Amino acid sequence: MNRLDGKVAIITGGASGIGKGMAMAFVKEGAKVVIVDLNEEVGLQSIQELQIYQPESIFIQANLADHNKLQGIIQQAIDTFGKLDILVNNAHASRMKSFDQITQEDFDLSFNTGFYPTFYLMQAALPYLKETKGKIINFSSGAGLNGDVGQATYAAAKEAIRAITRVAANEFGPFGINVNLISPIANSPGVQKWAEEEPEYYRTMLSKIPLGRLGELESDIGRVAVFLASEDSDYITGQTIMVDGGAIKLR
Repeated sequence: MNRLDGKVAIITGGASGIGKGMAMAFVKEGAKVVIVDLNEEVGLQSIQELQIYQPESIFIQANLADHNKLQGIIQQAIDTFGKLDILVNNAHASRMKSFDQITQEDFDLSFNTGFYPTFYLMQAALPYLKETKGKIINFSSGAGLNGDVGQATYAAAKEAIRAITRVAANEFGPFGINVNLISPIANSPGVQKWAEEEPEYYRTMLSKIPLGRLGELESDIGRVAVFLASEDSDYITGQTIMVDGGAIKLR
C-alpha cells in the first residue's frame, strides 16, 4: 500500500469503466488523482467515491475531441497540485462497423478522441514529467494486434498510439520518464453492452482467454496500472503489457 503516496496522476476517461478502476486503485495507494471525463454527472459521482480515500482528488469535465482544451487540463492539474507525476491516457470512443461501411466521420471519432488527445496530452505534460521523472501509461488493444472484425477505426488508432508510445519511450527515456502501454480485456460497461449486442462474438472471445474470465476493473487492470505508475517499474519502458488473461502472447 501507499506505493503512490504523494504522487499526482491524471486519468482520462476516469469517471467509469477501466478509468475509474484505475483511479480507485491509485487513490488507495495514496495518489491524488485528476479524473477527466466528458460525462459531468458520472464524473461528479465518481469523484465523491475517490475522495473517501483521497480528499484532494478532483474532477475536470472536458471533451477531449476539443484539442485546444487539452493544454488546459495539464495546466489545471499543475495549478492545483504544483506538479504532475503520472499521465494515464485511457479515454477513447469509436464505432464498430464493417470495413465497407466506414466513413471519414468514423475515423475522425476514433482518432480525435483516442490518438490525438494521447499525443497532445503527452506533449503538454512533458515539461512537468521531466521535473518528476514521471510515468506515462497509454492504452493499446487486442483489436489492433489481432485485426478484430468490425474494429478498423479503433484498431488503427490504437496501433498509432502504440507507435508513438515506442517513439516516446526512446525520446523520453533520457529524462527518466517511463512510457508504457496496457492492452486489457476487462469487464467494463462497454464490454457488457457489447456482450448483449453480440453474444456469439462475446462467447468466442471469452473462450480464447486461458484464465477463463474477464479482468476486474480495479483489482486486475488497476493494480497493473499502479505497478506501471510506481517505482517498481522504473526499468520498464516502451512495452505493451498484456492484461488479458493470456488471450494474446506477444513475441
